[in-house]
Amino acid sequence: MQTNKQAEQWMAIYTKPRAEKKVAERLADRGYEVYCPTYTTLRQWSDRKKKVTLPAIPSYVFIRIQENLRWEVLKDTAALNFVFWQGKPAVLRDEHIEAFRRFMGELSDTSTVNMADLTSGDRVLIKKGNFDGTEANILKINKKDITLLLPELGIKLVCQHEDIDTLNQ
Repeated sequence: MQTNKQAEQWMAIYTKPRAEKKVAERLADRGYEVYCPTYTTLRQWSDRKKKVTLPAIPSYVFIRIQENLRWEVLKDTAALNFVFWQGKPAVLRDEHIEAFRRFMGELSDTSTVNMADLTSGDRVLIKKGNFDGTEANILKINKKDITLLLPELGIKLVCQHEDIDTLNQ
């Protein structure tokens, strides 16, 4: 027996430029669970310096919603459309949103791995820090850091050598 209630899932909304925080605020006021990652930076004007909060991903807001209710969200004048993938609204897994939330927080100290055993293209496990437990591919190894690709999220991440561990293959 099927139920009419669909499960809520994370989706990405494309917004008008510089409207991310306002869209997130208005949707949250309407009762939706939203996530608009931000960071604070110091900006210099000719007459002053000021701390400003900017979106980490310009023109995007994440919302947890049932797919059949997504048209209600687009009633906001600054919400332009949902992000689509292969003709369907792109759905993000809960663990990816949580991993990104951890990434936006503070990093923690970790132990080291022997870098001589690793080469570009190897698959590794991030063992501590914000993406703890996430598998990644090595793109580039430098003296002080390592560039990883998180294929499920489609993002590059630079971390310290001690933040990763080899996978048993």
